[in-house]
Amino acid sequence: MDLAALERIAEALERLSPAPQEAPDFAAAPAFVWHVGPDRLEPVEDVARVELELLVGIDRARDTLLDNTRRFAQGFSANNALLWGARGMGKSSLVKAVHGRLLSKHPELKLIELQRDDLSSVTRLLALLRGAPYQFILFCDDLSFSHDDEHYKSLKAVLDGGIEGRPGNVVLYATSNRRHLMPRDMIENERSTAINPSEAVEEKVSLSDRFGLWLGFHPCDQDAFIEMIEGYCDVFGIEIARETLLAEAIEWQATRGARSGRVAWQFFTDLAGRHGVRL
Repeated sequence: MDLAALERIAEALERLSPAPQEAPDFAAAPAFVWHVGPDRLEPVEDVARVELELLVGIDRARDTLLDNTRRFAQGFSANNALLWGARGMGKSSLVKAVHGRLLSKHPELKLIELQRDDLSSVTRLLALLRGAPYQFILFCDDLSFSHDDEHYKSLKAVLDGGIEGRPGNVVLYATSNRRHLMPRDMIENERSTAINPSEAVEEKVSLSDRFGLWLGFHPCDQDAFIEMIEGYCDVFGIEIARETLLAEAIEWQATRGARSGRVAWQFFTDLAGRHGVRL
């Protein structure tokens, strides 16, 4: 066999079993995105987020998550958190806003975004984070599982940590539209096909139970919807007659067929543009 063929074989073997990744420079950015193939943490210097004061109507969830995160940033014990409920009510915005609020006093607090489809690689990510002199919030947005989805087993590695235990410098914050992360028909299917149906259902539901904090986000009423928009107007200095604001906001939400924090911000984005205000 010639030298060129041996080199090609060696390169192929190296691709199959790459060298261990070097520890990333966590001081490079306040946040990172985890990618696989190859494994890497991509720094994010400017996180897309809104200020905590702009999140109206979710006071209890805001205060609870802020307190939990502050204790974690200070090096004390803290819970994993599941933010579940209505779409567009600020679940992911709250996670990023809380991180931003604490960052100035706790620059060692890092936010790492983890995609649901990459959960199978989470043990490799935890190995990089374990022992680093930083506190890490793993953030998994829109977390849910469907039929024949085995990713939920990888989630347990984050929540429980296996034989080594979850690193003390890592917590998981996840958002989901479902309280139990799995659709009811999937749970019922597990019940009908399992040898012990009750144990199969417990296996699925217990995923949510592994989160120490459950923070519910519920659809807002019209008063809260208007309060959100008026709060945005105050912060960005937009002056508009309340009657006009009410009429335009109600018409906007009627055309969308929904009220939520996201719809309120979309209306305000349009309003700010018409008033020549940059956001």
